[in-house]
Amino acid sequence: MNADHAPGQEQSHVAQGLRHVDFSHGDVSAFPPPPEVIDAVTTALRDGGRYAYSPYRGHTFIRELVAQRLGAFTGAPIDPDREVIVTPGTQGGLFLALSALVERGDKVAVVAPDYFANRKIVEYLEATPIPVDLAYRTAEGEPARLDLDKLRTAFQDGARLLVFSNPNNPTGAIYTADDIEAIARLAAEFDAFVVVDQLYSRQIFDQRPFTHLRAHARERCLTLIGPSKTESVSGCRVGVAVAPSEIIGRMEQLQGIVSLRTAGYMQAALEPWLAEAPGWLAQRITEHARIRDDLHEVFSASAHLSTRRTEGGSYLFLDVPTAKGRIDDLVRQLRTEAAVTVTRGPEFGDFPESVRLNFSQDHRAAVDAAHRIVDVVARF
Repeated sequence: MNADHAPGQEQSHVAQGLRHVDFSHGDVSAFPPPPEVIDAVTTALRDGGRYAYSPYRGHTFIRELVAQRLGAFTGAPIDPDREVIVTPGTQGGLFLALSALVERGDKVAVVAPDYFANRKIVEYLEATPIPVDLAYRTAEGEPARLDLDKLRTAFQDGARLLVFSNPNNPTGAIYTADDIEAIARLAAEFDAFVVVDQLYSRQIFDQRPFTHLRAHARERCLTLIGPSKTESVSGCRVGVAVAPSEIIGRMEQLQGIVSLRTAGYMQAALEPWLAEAPGWLAQRITEHARIRDDLHEVFSASAHLSTRRTEGGSYLFLDVPTAKGRIDDLVRQLRTEAAVTVTRGPEFGDFPESVRLNFSQDHRAAVDAAHRIVDVVARF
């Protein structure tokens, strides 16, 4: 598995004299964690004994809180003892989940475009990813749609697992209720299982409806979620997986070998999660929506690129037709001429003309950087 181009791995020279904007990940200085998280982790560190060591699945009192709140959020009850495990970030949870579900030689349906690690972990486990297209290049206001015929074909050809993110990373598209219900029906028809990354499912724009797969496929679904993105708690490396007890048991066995447990002190970051001060989440969504709209206006005015308006999360996926076959050159040029770091489209599938931006940044800096991107692309 090649990690050279993964977000955060680029080491090339950055243009001097300009404010560097790293769109490969969010800026937690611009959007700090909720104050309750800082207080909870500080208290845990000072408390010591109660937090330092936990069962492999995580502290019992943390899992009880998480199960109660996530059950209400996702629309299906959760057993805190049997159906929840606290993981070293959702990335760690994804690796544990796929390792518990995938064997050498398996076929795994993987949505394209989607989070880069889905495909890479499947390949690392010596299984074969089967791409299932998400049609995201739709007219303004039209929903993105999953190619359900390709998903059916993948299941018919032997895949027994689907992996995807909702909201989609990198496009920011939200799956329609019809598509989520269709995924649940196909999984039942073919006795398949689904892993869904819902890391951004709290940050939904324009009051759009969001459909949780758990509410339609509780026994065939593993949900990955946590406070690292919307809540800016990525530095704590803490995530949550919710799944049927057999899968959680297999993940626990693997976690006991790999890391024993998620860092005990950091699990305290989950105590205030989903229970922040009134208005906190609404304000965070509003601030991100303003950045999204301003960036979309800048990019839409360019004749050299296009993008979909983000529906959930903090990602924009820019299509730059002139960069096809030269995307690494464009990424390098953005860094050396515009002091902007982006993530190359091929990380997310066969998208040789695209780049991804995480716009969870200082508002003014992000808009200034967007104008510099447009200038570089125009000259490219």
